[in-house]
Amino acid sequence: QVQLVESGGGLVQAGGSLRLSCAASGRTFSSSAMGWFRQAPGKEREFVAAINWSGRSTYYADSVKGRFTISRDNAKNTVHLQMNSLKPEDTAVYYCAGRGELVAGPKPSMYDYWGQGTQVTVSS
Repeated sequence: QVQLVESGGGLVQAGGSLRLSCAASGRTFSSSAMGWFRQAPGKEREFVAAINWSGRSTYYADSVKGRFTISRDNAKNTVHLQMNSLKPEDTAVYYCAGRGELVAGPKPSMYDYWGQGTQVTVSS
């Protein structure tokens, strides 16, 4: 079992930056692919970024490519999402997710563990 707790959300102006963190508990973190998803009001949960167990492979949604960076520290059981050049359309609840596989994927159904979410609001 892996438990996930997100932090770092908040209110920021367009063009600003935020860094989300996800702290994981459990012995299997270092062998788990991790992902970030987001959900805006009235919309389905969507893929943002993912990272393989080793951190050597990363994947991004087209909408955030070049602005967001996902990283992980297996020694500290954490995964981060650095978000730069934020836009109002990035406003959503952001969720950290983990799966019991080494390789990440873009679909929410691929993930076994979810955090409670952290709100990100970008004002124009």
